[in-house]
Amino acid sequence: MPKTYTTISGDMWDLIAKKTLGNEMQTDALIKANIKQRHIFVFRAGVTLTIPDLPVKLPDSLPPWKRREFV
Repeated sequence: MPKTYTTISGDMWDLIAKKTLGNEMQTDALIKANIKQRHIFVFRAGVTLTIPDLPVKLPDSLPPWKRREFV
């Protein structure tokens, strides 16, 4: 079951990305997961958004056998 977030009045994409995904740099992924609401800049209360699962990126400092591409 996908994760969701219900907006409060005044929420904006970058704030929601920071709250739910930990970083406002994930705003693009959030918008892509909610393409029908892409035209909204400031949300009203009660809009339910889908929170995407982000791929796990392991640090490059790990040895090759522990990197995700080998799992």
